[in-house]
Amino acid sequence: MEPITLLLALAGIAVGFGASTATSKRKLGSAQEQADKELAKAKKAADKLVQEAREEVNKANEEARQLEKTRRKELKDLEQRLLDREVALDKKLDDIDKRAQSLRKAEDEVEGLKNEIRDIRVRQQEKLEKISKLSKTDAAEKLMQMTERDIRNDLTGLVNKLQNEAKELAEEKAGAVLVEAMERMASEVTADRTVASVKLTDDEMKGRIIGKEGRNIQALQRATGVDIMVDDTPGMIILSSFDPVRREVARQTLEMLMKDGRIHPGRIEEIVEKAQKNVEKDVMRAGEDAAREVGIIGIPKEVLHLLGELKYRTSYGQNVLKHSTEMAHMAGIIAEQVGANVKTSKYAALVHDLGKALTHKMEGKHHHISGEMLRKYGAPEEVALAAEQHHDDVEATSTEALIIRVVDAISASRPGARNISAENFAERMRDLENIANGFPGIDKSYAISAGREVRVFVKPGAVDDLTAIKLARDIATKIESTMQYPGTIKVNVIRETRAIEFAK
Repeated sequence: MEPITLLLALAGIAVGFGASTATSKRKLGSAQEQADKELAKAKKAADKLVQEAREEVNKANEEARQLEKTRRKELKDLEQRLLDREVALDKKLDDIDKRAQSLRKAEDEVEGLKNEIRDIRVRQQEKLEKISKLSKTDAAEKLMQMTERDIRNDLTGLVNKLQNEAKELAEEKAGAVLVEAMERMASEVTADRTVASVKLTDDEMKGRIIGKEGRNIQALQRATGVDIMVDDTPGMIILSSFDPVRREVARQTLEMLMKDGRIHPGRIEEIVEKAQKNVEKDVMRAGEDAAREVGIIGIPKEVLHLLGELKYRTSYGQNVLKHSTEMAHMAGIIAEQVGANVKTSKYAALVHDLGKALTHKMEGKHHHISGEMLRKYGAPEEVALAAEQHHDDVEATSTEALIIRVVDAISASRPGARNISAENFAERMRDLENIANGFPGIDKSYAISAGREVRVFVKPGAVDDLTAIKLARDIATKIESTMQYPGTIKVNVIRETRAIEFAK
């Protein structure tokens, strides 16, 4: 059994191997056939690409041949045009040569004629010199002498006539320019007053402002330095002070107190401080508005602040800021008429009285202070010079400075512009305060009641009660010896000590 089993096993193996071999051959044949198909397909695609590339190359070659043919034609046409131009230029050159020959011939003929004319003139001159027995130079000199002698008197008369006419026309023109400037700049002529009024909301408010035993009104007068009158006009409170800044602070303080309703000494001091800050803002706004009104830009802020302070300064009753803006308008008109620098003239006219905002703080004349401040804060030099030279003690070195002098005189001299008595009054008030401030230990002083009283507040740590009594007598003695005034002046020295503590 074993040999038969072995044979059967061998036979099975042989049959399996043969079947496997046959299957492998079939698979190999199928793969080969697939590969041949792919190769044929690739060859076909490659042939197609080669054909397309050949067509592209042929097309590019054809385009290149056409382009070359076109360029050759263009070059040939250009060459032909150049040849035609060359022929035309040759023809023109021939014509020019012919014309040049004709011109040379004509020049020779003209030169010959000139020589003949010279000979004729020389012969004529020789004959004239023989006849007159004078040379050409002598004859010309005698002729000039005779002509000069004949026309000298006429020239002298003509020069005098022209000079007189020039003077008359200059005066007439200057008058016309000034009249036109004044006509175009017609501003109000009302002088500033030394009093202001505040309308009361009701009769009860008057009593609240006066306060118990007059404490409130005394605190108001002490804090503002303004004389407050409540009984002179029904329904009104009158504020009297020569200093317009104090009057404005007092006016705003009263209005804010009446609106707030809380009126007592402590509240009054707070409101006064707030009003002073408001006035400071108004000062800056006034300077900016004035510069905007006259059309001047680029003014330094420090100059604008000083300019705004002029809103609260007067000169012989005339508001200095209004006076300055009025001058700036007129200066621009005149500068335009006479050919001066309009911007410089308007700028200098606007700031010419800048020193009046500082005359109570600095020594010197106001126009000198104006020039110094303008240079300090970076204003143009020509503006500083014109402002500094607007009075006669400094020589005017520019047309603009002369214009400032003219418009200053026009603005100040028109009817109603200034009130000399008001200025004298304000000056007397300032003198009273300056006398009091000249003593040691003084905190502040106010001249009130139209100069009939001086209120002097002393530093309580530096002046005791006995010294305050002596100080009042010394101030009164100095006022008597240095000032002239009608009636009597009351010197009121006030010493106040406060003790303040906070509960925490």
